[in-house]
Amino acid sequence: MTSIGEREPEVSDRETMARRLLDSSEQLSYDPVTEVDWETPLDKGFHGASPEWSTLYGTSYWDEMTPEQQRELTRHEAASVASTGIWFEMILQQMILRDFYAKDPTDPAFQWALTEIADECRHSIMFARGAAKLGAPAYRPTRFVVEMGRTFKATATGEAAYAAILVAEEVLDVMQRDWMRDERVVPFVRTINNIHVVEESRHMKFAREETRQRLEGAGWVRRQINALVVSIASYFIVTSMVNAKVYENAGLDGERARREAKANQHHKSMLRSSCSGLMEFLHSAGLLTKPALWFYKRANLI
Repeated sequence: MTSIGEREPEVSDRETMARRLLDSSEQLSYDPVTEVDWETPLDKGFHGASPEWSTLYGTSYWDEMTPEQQRELTRHEAASVASTGIWFEMILQQMILRDFYAKDPTDPAFQWALTEIADECRHSIMFARGAAKLGAPAYRPTRFVVEMGRTFKATATGEAAYAAILVAEEVLDVMQRDWMRDERVVPFVRTINNIHVVEESRHMKFAREETRQRLEGAGWVRRQINALVVSIASYFIVTSMVNAKVYENAGLDGERARREAKANQHHKSMLRSSCSGLMEFLHSAGLLTKPALWFYKRANLI
């Protein structure tokens, strides 16, 4: 309590937002260990993801596949997306830890950052158990992308780190919102998606606000450099979501499947529509430069 005549300390918008996120986390968070049905055996009569999100949906190869093959493919694709999610969540955690290293622990933003890291640890374990239950092998990005990620997590700061975090979270969020509502998707995957969507909504809000704040007063050169860095990171994140090995592992002709997936206009359209809001945000933040656009177009995000 302040004394008479003493001014109340000012509370920043950032602090207010962080407190709200902490309150929301206390009221609405899940424990995957108890929330997800890990005990019931995998029912192969279900898809692993909404068929419309399959990289082959809409191709002639998809039409030739039996329903069993289609379901098997979506299970491998869902496991691959989960594994890529784990890879990036590990990058995210390290970037946030570096950002808040030795900062004021009484700051609500500091406490929220640790809360987000705790969420991501639970999500990674949840994704790992989910991928295993889907009967898929360990899918990882290529060695080149893994090493690029190693460099990025060790060097990215400010808006470059938080905008890249936002891209990964937003792309995954849109597809998972479809999966969690789709009764064709195996129930435990729907539960996983629901947990991730609810808790990631807070992470995305924080990433947007951090990106805006870090860009305040940023000059033209800095914006140009970081816009390019974010777009390159986004390209590798999105193009690593579905591992090239999922097709053989699902019993398909890998060469043909990769060829048709690469040319699949339906899947490209799904990605573009999922990123419309994200691209509007990046544009408003001054991070949608001409060089950056080239990478977003290559990744079919715009």
